[in-house]
Amino acid sequence: MHDPDLPPRLRALLERLPAEQLPITYQQAAEALGLSPPRTIQRVALALEALMREDVAAGRPLIAALVVSRRGELPRAGFFELAVELGRFPADPTEHVEAYRRERAKALSGGG
Repeated sequence: MHDPDLPPRLRALLERLPAEQLPITYQQAAEALGLSPPRTIQRVALALEALMREDVAAGRPLIAALVVSRRGELPRAGFFELAVELGRFPADPTEHVEAYRRERAKALSGGG
């Protein structure tokens, strides 16, 4: 279920939220965008992947770093896999958390 207007809507949502409200969860993003089942989280994840590709191509911080799993402070595994694939994160998984923290700080500071 591909929704071509979802990535720009998600970017706009993340850009307008105050820093104190970030990061948000995948579920919060889905609710804020008014998504209804089925596969709301999957649709958010696909939109985030599109934003990651756009940000890497444009040399911007990954705005997708501002969306995390409800089970912790980190994005889902797919975020890290794509960040490595796009050359933004090191391949070594032991370096992923620190790379994520740096990326999130850049995204929060509006470095994009």
